Amino acid sequence: MDERASVGASARRALRLLACLPCLFFIPQARAEPSPLARELASRCRAWASDARAPWALAHGMALDGRAFRAADGRLAAEVVVADFLRRTPAREQTASSRVDVYFDSFTSDGTPVEPHPALQVKTLLASGLPLSQRFKTDWGEVTLRELVEDVKHDFRMAQVESGESAWMLEALSLSSRPGDSFRDSTGQRVRVDEVMTRALTALETANAELAEGMKAKRPEVPKRGQGIYAHPCGGLHYFQAVAGWARHAPVRAAWRRRLAAQVDVLLYRLDSETRQYETAWASAPAERERVLAQMLKFQGHLLETLGRLREDTGWRPTPAQQQTVERARRYLENTVRRMDQTGLLAAPASVAGRDKQLALDLVGDTCHAARGDSLWSPRELTRPAAPSPPR
Repeated sequence: MDERASVGASARRALRLLACLPCLFFIPQARAEPSPLARELASRCRAWASDARAPWALAHGMALDGRAFRAADGRLAAEVVVADFLRRTPAREQTASSRVDVYFDSFTSDGTPVEPHPALQVKTLLASGLPLSQRFKTDWGEVTLRELVEDVKHDFRMAQVESGESAWMLEALSLSSRPGDSFRDSTGQRVRVDEVMTRALTALETANAELAEGMKAKRPEVPKRGQGIYAHPCGGLHYFQAVAGWARHAPVRAAWRRRLAAQVDVLLYRLDSETRQYETAWASAPAERERVLAQMLKFQGHLLETLGRLREDTGWRPTPAQQQTVERARRYLENTVRRMDQTGLLAAPASVAGRDKQLALDLVGDTCHAARGDSLWSPRELTRPAAPSPPR
């Protein structure tokens, strides 16, 4: 498979023009047509994430294109993920009364990521717009998405909520439940989804406490030291998505209105706080510039995706000042991609994998998140299936 996506001339011209940016904190006017950058990133995502042997990558293609995304072999990505990578507990380890336990390995035997975060694949299938009734073929028969969700619930423990690794599990619960729903875990404990999500909101507030203090004190930045929300995968942005997504329900929005608004303010504050630190690292550590650029792509793309999903899920409407922050984030992302293009870092993940396998993986996943993030803020979003319907 040719890993380098085709690049349109208009997109390349747009990237070259970014070299003329007057300064880091320039606030652009809202654009009147879809972003060439979103198209450029989407083209790369679709090429790089389509390897049928790489289920984690396929999940990121689905993050961009939903259930319509296909692997390079022509099969729907969702079908590949379940048919080729879903496992079940061997029969000898099951009792006559036990349910059939299905799961995804964290990694394949050769180290390819499958589900490095618990419930990532189930969450992706739900978010892609597939109904709970969706059937998938496996080596041992058919399985429904509902059964996969029930397996997530079976393994859930309330003590997991505060962990950053729970973000994908929390979102799987959110996407498959309604306010008032409950279920029993494998210990027989009754779990109420409202309590889970409210506890997650409290955990988000705690993780963001230092940032909230910095924002209130009007400090230009809060140093990243792996503390609080920075101890989470992807800077806690998946965790924010999981929590805020529960506010798609009107009663939740009403109950959480002030608390969620405060967390949105912190999220917006993070943009300039973190970008300043990345710019300092870029200038002071030339040997680390590839890693700095990769972190900038991860943060800025995930941030735009998170804010775009907040608007999709809850009807959030940014104030003029907040909209300026969104547009500034898009400009920062453009500047990051320009630098990556100039250094050759966006050539193809295979060219990076030999010297830094994790960086190559990050390029695939974070390019897809950035493509989705920027597209969510284009006036005419890139073609994608509609948002998932309520569970049924």
